[in-house]
Amino acid sequence: MVKNTVSRLRLKKPGGLAPFLGLLPLFMMAHFGHHLLNSLPIPLLPMIRQDFDLNFTQSGLLISAFTLSYGLSQFPAGWLADRMGPRIILTVSICGVSVVGFLFGLAQSYPAMLALMLAMGILGGGYHPTAPPLILAAVDPKKHGRAMGLHMVGGSAPFFLAPLIAVALASVWGWRGTFIALAVPTMLFGVVFYLALKRYSQTAETEKSQSDLPQNEAWPPTGNPRRLVPFIVLSTFTHAVTFCIVAFIPLFLIDRFGLDKKSAAAFLSVYYSAGLWASLLGGILSDRIGGVPVVFSACFIAAPMILFLNVSPSVLLIGFLLFVLGITNYVRTPVSESYIVSQASARHRSTLLGIYYFSNMEGGGVLTPLMGFLIDQYGFYFSFSAAGTVLLLVALICLIWLRYASRPDAPEPPDNFPRVRPRFRMSDCHRTPE
Repeated sequence: MVKNTVSRLRLKKPGGLAPFLGLLPLFMMAHFGHHLLNSLPIPLLPMIRQDFDLNFTQSGLLISAFTLSYGLSQFPAGWLADRMGPRIILTVSICGVSVVGFLFGLAQSYPAMLALMLAMGILGGGYHPTAPPLILAAVDPKKHGRAMGLHMVGGSAPFFLAPLIAVALASVWGWRGTFIALAVPTMLFGVVFYLALKRYSQTAETEKSQSDLPQNEAWPPTGNPRRLVPFIVLSTFTHAVTFCIVAFIPLFLIDRFGLDKKSAAAFLSVYYSAGLWASLLGGILSDRIGGVPVVFSACFIAAPMILFLNVSPSVLLIGFLLFVLGITNYVRTPVSESYIVSQASARHRSTLLGIYYFSNMEGGGVLTPLMGFLIDQYGFYFSFSAAGTVLLLVALICLIWLRYASRPDAPEPPDNFPRVRPRFRMSDCHRTPE
């Protein structure tokens, strides 16, 4: 799917230094703008809940409305990018989200807010399947890891800054004014981003030369493909559980410790601050000891952190637990993606990554209203205890499953199968528009 997302856009001098210095900061800003509006609902949820008198189930459903539609829109957005060109899809993913965010600030009913959250997810789903191929086409292959790491920092920064920005603006204009005030500059940047990409683009060229190397692999270059199933299950389930817990942290701090709404919202920055550096740390650790130990360690650490939330006697300790949870999440994410690519065959890498992204987003969207229902019925203590216990059990099951899948009697590829890994060529990213 993502293989042809740049079919109608070819970046000038894809291997040179100028695009790396010029386009990468632009994409970091685009990633920041894409997530700026959709990072506001959670820190502003206490104020929204008060205005509309929502219970925990309704509050969780409001968050999951975006998450579910956002995950479901990934595949069709990638399909459209192949046919309409990535500039249009990327612009819609930034400007569309900002327009919906502007309307969200004007919404007068709970059903209207639900509909707008669904629309925000649908319109925003085109960024992630479209942006990475453009970045990789513009950057020298030796700088791919560095470029994607910096791009991830751009996307993590809004979740760190949103609670702080939201508190500052909401204290003056309220939660409605916060959405409106941030939607306008984001919309303007989307237009500038479109024009900048147009400037850097040129007509795609047809590359007719064919390599003697095989174009596809039907077997992963290394490892056992059966190891991917427990790995993906654990990584995505950990993300889903962590997401639904973090969504209710502001409400937990208000009800448990009596914090005011603004302070509770700003507390989320402790969790998201790890996104500014932990992804790079995860990559370094993965290079040294391997992806599986890093991801499993992060998941086994996340489970007790959730359990300790119930017994924490102070807000400061809650902040420490959130900080550790943030580290486990941002260490796990890039390592999971790189491990999946390393274990999958060339023809299945995009498919498996699509499953991974879909499961990450949809899992959190499904579990968030369920967590809200449990909190409504049984309270925070039971709900957080159940989440941490289930996560620990799943981690143990997946560890045993992975060890079973790694047995030496795993099937081997046929002797006549090509084992040469295809090299990256610009023809993989461009095709002549029909």
